[in-house]
Amino acid sequence: QLQLVESGGGLVQPGDSLRLSCTASGEYFNAYAMAWFRQAPGKERELVAATSQSGAGTYYKDSVKGRFTISRNNARNTVYLQMNSLRPEDTAIYYCAAQTGQIVTSEDYEFWGQGTQITDSS
Repeated sequence: QLQLVESGGGLVQPGDSLRLSCTASGEYFNAYAMAWFRQAPGKERELVAATSQSGAGTYYKDSVKGRFTISRNNARNTVYLQMNSLRPEDTAIYYCAAQTGQIVTSEDYEFWGQGTQITDSS
């Protein structure tokens, strides 16, 4: 069982950078593939980025490639999403998710955080 808590959201302007964090409580964090999803108003939730248990494998949505970087620190039970060159369309609630096994691009993740909001202030 994992409990996930996201932090780091806030108001941003186009071109800004922001780093989200997701800290897990529970055992065996390094047994879980981790992912960041987002949901914009009126839209479906979508996978933004994911990382394998070791961090060696990653996945990125096409629109964030080259701008976002997912990483993890298994000693700290934390996964990060570094977001650079933010765009208005990046405005959304960002959710952290975890699942055992390989990275999947569906919403088939076992554990979810409550989300952290990123809002375009321009």
